Amino acid sequence: MTIYIFDTNAFRSLGYYYPNRFPTIWKKIDDLTEIGLLRSVKEVQREIESNCPFKHILDWVKKHHYIFIKPTEEELKIISEIFKKEQFRGLVRKTNIIKGLPVADPFIVAAAKVYFACVITQESLKSGGARIPTLCKELDIDCRDLEGFLELEDLKY
Repeated sequence: MTIYIFDTNAFRSLGYYYPNRFPTIWKKIDDLTEIGLLRSVKEVQREIESNCPFKHILDWVKKHHYIFIKPTEEELKIISEIFKKEQFRGLVRKTNIIKGLPVADPFIVAAAKVYFACVITQESLKSGGARIPTLCKELDIDCRDLEGFLELEDLKY
């Protein structure tokens, strides 16, 4: 069974999948959450709470707050290794630092590495770029978009 670590943009994309219109998808998401196979990180929770236009996503996150895990010591070591490469320092934008905004990307990848999980993100692979799929490829972590998640779980509405 696959563990999934969701990025903020995957949750935002789910915002267009209204629970009353896509009950099968939301039932599966809830089921995966309940058995511990759908997770995310605290920084994703903070990003969603600070900037998400979908009330049903905000409500879902509040109800399922327990899936947003704090980093372990092992994850923090992985993050430290990530930032040793100049290419991946771009995961943290100066704007985020100046404004004190959350930065989830390195935490997502580190959690996926520790839990042997698949990252679900809407970012695309950019060779030489500071993006989640590029980092996942470098660290040999499975990384897919929301459509890939729906396909893996054979979800249809």
